[in-house]
This record gives sequence, structure tokens and C-alpha cells, in this order.
Amino acid sequence: MKTTFKTALVAVAVAAAFGAHAQGYPSKDKTVTIVVPFAAGGPTDRVARDLAEAMRKPLGGISVVIDNAAGAGSSIGTAKVARANPDGYTLLLNHIAMATMPALYRKLPFSVPNDFEYLGVVNDVPMTLIAKPTLPANNYKELATWIDQNKGKINLGHAGLGAASHLCGLLFQSAIKVEMTPVPYKGTAPAITDLIGGQIDLLCDQTTNTTSQIEAKKVKAYAVTTSKRLTTPSLKDLPTLAESGLKDFQVTIWHGLYAPKGTPADVLKKINDALKVALKDPDFIKKQEGLGAVVAADQRVEPAEHKKFVQAEIDKWAPIIKAAGTYAD
Repeated sequence: MKTTFKTALVAVAVAAAFGAHAQGYPSKDKTVTIVVPFAAGGPTDRVARDLAEAMRKPLGGISVVIDNAAGAGSSIGTAKVARANPDGYTLLLNHIAMATMPALYRKLPFSVPNDFEYLGVVNDVPMTLIAKPTLPANNYKELATWIDQNKGKINLGHAGLGAASHLCGLLFQSAIKVEMTPVPYKGTAPAITDLIGGQIDLLCDQTTNTTSQIEAKKVKAYAVTTSKRLTTPSLKDLPTLAESGLKDFQVTIWHGLYAPKGTPADVLKKINDALKVALKDPDFIKKQEGLGAVVAADQRVEPAEHKKFVQAEIDKWAPIIKAAGTYAD
């Protein structure tokens, strides 16, 4: 009887401790930090700062700050969160790299499927296929003909190994079954500068980086990588690559929110609830539209669906990256 009584007391104490933890989250005297594994000022950093502001109120007015831990294709910042105290005060905002790192790196200090709690997808950023302004093709059909006639002589730029432009380029080459000469840059800005100058032929990158160049007619634009055409005025007439003949071609640079593995379930629910409120915030939606992004409004805002989606993306990208035979380590 004594043992049973002691066991019951322990169970009550444990339950009380977990309840107190959840009830005390978020504490007014603490700060929630969203780790961004990229440099300040980039597309992911801008999404994170908008999200931090939108989540502050539903988290009870607590301060939500950004920690830029850039480097190694986002693996440094991601590892930092994997090692963090699982108390809900350190979160990670990362993009499609969560699905591509397992194939790009032969050794990682963390497991994407196993070392994180999934909190929900935040947005999707479409991609555009663009070319130097002097390229003779005026539409995708003509571009396809030009590519066929110039096999072995085409340069395809990208913003570095594992960058959105690198991944989109790999998928495009795989879809059309034509290999191009990759030209890596240290970021998108120099890649676009060389594209405008005619030093490279093609680039596939996010609308956050290309829309202004397309509007200014500094580059030629041929298609978008979404399943449907975009509504952005300067992009609405661009066909999708799928309707241009590349069946099932679709790639967007999505962002998701994560916590360290082992974060209490009740704390995770509070963060997820705050995220859902933020994703419906009119000001947040307007800011994302300004970046060319579409705020998530489907089942991927649910943790289980978010995790299922990331696993499907891992399965999608692994064979493409391995076939290219290029690794980040």
C-alpha cells in the first residue's frame, strides 16, 4: 500500500510539474528566439522578422527576437536549435533546406526527421525561370528549342550549393533531360547581375529575388514553377512549367517552424496556436504578398501534416541531388 501511495504521489507531482510548465509558458520575463540559419536581410530573414512580429501578440505580448546563425547551407543554425533546451523559447525557421540537407550532406550533426518538433508550414515562395536579356527565345516553346539546339553550351547560374536556385536548376535539368554547366555564385545578387550582363544564360530563382528584374525588363522571363499561374500583375501572364510541357513540375521554397525534440506537448500547442493566428494576420499576409510569397492556409499548418510534407520533400529531392553527385561536405 505504501509503495502504491508513493507511486501515486510521484505521478501527481510529475503531472503538476508539466501542467505548471505549460501554464507558465510563455513567461513574461523570457524571450522567444527564432533562429534563422541565414544572413540578415535575405528572404528567409525577412519572413522570420515578419512572423516574429505577428506571433508576439498571440504569445501574450512576449518579446520574439531573431538570431541569425548563418553558414554551411543552413546546417549551423539548424544544429544550434537541435541542441537547444527544449522549453519553447528557442525555435527554428528554415526553408526547403530541411528537405535537401539529408541528401546534400553525407554527415549531419542532427536528424531532420528525428531531432525536431514540427510546428507548421509558414508560406510558399514561387520560383521563376529567367534568362539573359539577349537570349533569342521569346517564350517557353522557343526556349525549349534553343536549349535543344545549344546542348553542351548552356550556362545555368545559381546562388551556391543548396540554394533555392541550385535546387530549381537541378530539377529543371532532370525534367528536360539536358545537362547544363553550373555556375555557382556567393548569393543571388551577383548571379542576377551576371545574368543581366549576359555572362550566364539561365537562372531559376525565387520571386522575392526576380520580380523587380522582370518588371524592369532587365531579364527575360519564361515560366513559373507553381501548379497554377500567379496573380502578381507582372507575373500573371507567365505560364507554369507544367502547362508548358514539363508534367508535374512544381517547386516552391516553403518555410516551416520547428522546436527542439522533447519540447512539452502543451508548449508546442501554444506555439502552434500562436502560429495559426499569425498566419491569418492581415498585416502579415500583406507583407508576405509583398515578398511574392503565399501564406500557408492548408493542412500543413498542423504539426503532423507539416512533418509528413517534409518527409515527402526529402523523398522527392534525394534522388535528384544524388544523381547530380555534388555534395556540400
